[in-house]
Amino acid sequence: MPSHNDARSSEPLLQDEPDRGRRSSASPPTPTPPFSTPTTPTNPATLTPHHHSPPMPNNPGATRGLLRSRSPASTVLLPTARLEARKRYTYASVFLVVSLVSFTVQTELASYIQHDLGWDKAYCMLYVTHSSWILLWPLQLAVLRAMRPEQEWTRFWEGHVRSLRAIALMVETRDVKVAGRGAYSGVGGLLEYPHSPWPYLIRTTTFVTTALTVAGLSWYLAVSMTTPSDLTAIYNCSAFFAYAFSVPLLKERLRMDKMAAVAVAIIGVLVVAYGDGGYTEGVRSGGIGESVDPAARLTGNLIIGAGSVLYGLYEVLYKRFACPPDGTDATKGVIFANAFGSLIGAFTMFVLWIPIPVLHVLGLETFEMPTGRTAWLLFISVLMNMMFSGSFLVLISLTSPVLSSVAALLTIFIVAVVDWYYTSTPLSPSTIIGGLLIIVAFSMLSWSTWREMNEEERTKQVDLSGDEDD
Repeated sequence: MPSHNDARSSEPLLQDEPDRGRRSSASPPTPTPPFSTPTTPTNPATLTPHHHSPPMPNNPGATRGLLRSRSPASTVLLPTARLEARKRYTYASVFLVVSLVSFTVQTELASYIQHDLGWDKAYCMLYVTHSSWILLWPLQLAVLRAMRPEQEWTRFWEGHVRSLRAIALMVETRDVKVAGRGAYSGVGGLLEYPHSPWPYLIRTTTFVTTALTVAGLSWYLAVSMTTPSDLTAIYNCSAFFAYAFSVPLLKERLRMDKMAAVAVAIIGVLVVAYGDGGYTEGVRSGGIGESVDPAARLTGNLIIGAGSVLYGLYEVLYKRFACPPDGTDATKGVIFANAFGSLIGAFTMFVLWIPIPVLHVLGLETFEMPTGRTAWLLFISVLMNMMFSGSFLVLISLTSPVLSSVAALLTIFIVAVVDWYYTSTPLSPSTIIGGLLIIVAFSMLSWSTWREMNEEERTKQVDLSGDEDD
């Protein structure tokens, strides 16, 4: 993507400006007409009140500041910033809804497959679901192609590749202008950059996927030990750890409104999980109509608690090392998020299959192909996981790990309602109160994030205006 300064240099008039100045100094002055009638009085004493002109400051810098303040660009900075922030928030809202629905369906299906159908293969399920992410980029490419059917395929493909390479370079350098410093290679019209972003993407994909895999494995291990409501509640405590890791890694400021929102969300989670004293009681697991052993529930909650810490770290690592920097267009953020999701899926598919035969030989998890009803429900669960993961990656890229984590907490109440619908177990007072607290926390954090996005876009617009004046 060309930088702002490079975009100006591509203008023919701006490009020829030095030569034009030299030509004007070398050519003779344009003759003035021998008889000219002045249109304004030249004698100050003859000036009428209607001819008074505003005094100009003696300081040239002040004159420049006056002209800049009256620049047409400055009059549209605030509306433009609001439009860009509104665009990002609109995209984020759509992907939030998709993530909530898909996560709820996936949670219920995974619990049903492992509990009712007996296909309790934690690592194999993790491998299959995360490998499905490899389809995110091809599906996105198909959607983009459908939006431009009239464009020639070769031209469309080259433009898409250029865009991805440009965004990848921005991700690596954290500079929104660096992508415009390349030059045409003359072969196929592709841009050649100072270096390839692939080595960086491979390294980033490796450690981000490792953190995600360990965190995700804890989810699949705990899903057969505890209830879906507890699973969702404790796992989504990653909001607290995401905020904790965001301060050193993302250099995020400690804001009282954000801290209060995260605290309210965590309180809501604790109320849902332990408000009725059900922690030591045998409670019904989603969909099977059997009681969960208290000891198994405790073990599952401890496992998922460790997973929530790692998941918070994964979110921050992804935001810091695999998302475009602030100031990048929202559409580019969406496109690169799905592309990076496909890299995670590819790494999982081609590397993380290795533990499957090892676990089979050691007897820790016997490999068994799903069949019949189990296979179909697993297929739907995999699709739901792919939709959730792609939407969640986009949500983090457009907003922040903290807001995305708190938004995911909304699934607590949704999953509890679904459990109530299928098991006829009434919603407990703690579930209702905790769910309301989480909704309040999400609303607080959404407002805080909206203000931050407006401030960032306004700052970006002011910086661009300053570049134009220079």
